Amino acid sequence: MLLSDYSYNLPDELIAKHPPKVRGSSRLLLLDRKNQTLVDSKYANLADSLNPGDLLILNNTRVIPSRLQVTKRNGAKREIILLERHSNDNYHSHRIMYRGSLSTSDELFLYDDEPNTTSQESMTWPSGPERSPECGTSVRHPHLDKEMTRENRPVIIIKKILGDGIAVARSLDPNKTLLDLALTQGTVPLPPYLNRNANESDRRRYQTVFAEQSGSAAAPTASLNFTNELKSNLETRGVSVAYLTLHVGLGTFLPIRSESIKDHKMHQEYFEIPAETIAAINSAKSNNKKVIALGTTVARTLEYAAKDLETATSSLHGEADIFIYPGYKFQIVDGLLTNFHAPKSTVLMLAGAFAGWDFLLRAYEHAISEHYQFLSYGDSMLIL
Repeated sequence: MLLSDYSYNLPDELIAKHPPKVRGSSRLLLLDRKNQTLVDSKYANLADSLNPGDLLILNNTRVIPSRLQVTKRNGAKREIILLERHSNDNYHSHRIMYRGSLSTSDELFLYDDEPNTTSQESMTWPSGPERSPECGTSVRHPHLDKEMTRENRPVIIIKKILGDGIAVARSLDPNKTLLDLALTQGTVPLPPYLNRNANESDRRRYQTVFAEQSGSAAAPTASLNFTNELKSNLETRGVSVAYLTLHVGLGTFLPIRSESIKDHKMHQEYFEIPAETIAAINSAKSNNKKVIALGTTVARTLEYAAKDLETATSSLHGEADIFIYPGYKFQIVDGLLTNFHAPKSTVLMLAGAFAGWDFLLRAYEHAISEHYQFLSYGDSMLIL
């Protein structure tokens, strides 16, 4: 199987650059795998497509405002993103993604800007050869007409360069971890394809309404249109709602570089499945009810842990690195609610594995002709 086999032409005007004005007002395309039919619907009407006793599982990870504007000692500007949380993280030392040139032992200083600024420059990941001007000891913020200095700012040091635009960094302030710096000085890590600065709306809308466990570098985007009203409608219909955690990270940013998709290696992402969610899954399965994954992050977590779910007596946790592409046989997931994904992406391949590639491609062609909105802030599909 070749990477070029899993592509389609995505018109730029169909990429949602902003969230819908009202959360939950997006469209929903229904895919019936058995009958190979497509039906246009609304995300808010999700409950109408599920049955009493079905189980909907959500990812309750919380996105960290992890994009930091920094300078090197010589004044060269850099942007870094604090990457996803793992089980052994203490955030004094943590992996970052960066653009431009960095070296081991480089000291980085935060811009002298207001906390929680929403200005940012979109970045193309991973790091390329582009370099910022390396001159002077102070810089001007690209969006603010004032000089930035490094006086009395927390300092970050680069401990190790890992390659592919990834490094290990450490806070030199014993009283502040890198997470502390991100929470007070960071901005929303919008996907680079949006090609715009984050704003106050993004701080709210690039986060699910049920986000709880901090640790992600990207949002579980199929959940961004989920509302408390929709949850109430589902429960009224008799659909159960449960949660797990998978901290979305590195694999979301990195492209597939090998033409043969079997040569691609997924990076690990930390997950936790609570005991009550495991019990709900086993109950649904024993009663021949559907387990619906809200998003590819939930689907990957459940399928990675499939062999342990039936016999687990307590919560499960670990590092998921499963790569799902057409030909995979799903063991847990009976339904998938997901967004419209970018060409040649791992998440597109997962959706293709679940729906069947030819049927999924027909659905995408329909969505394009009907002017659905694509990618993170776009519309969704429910595959049953």
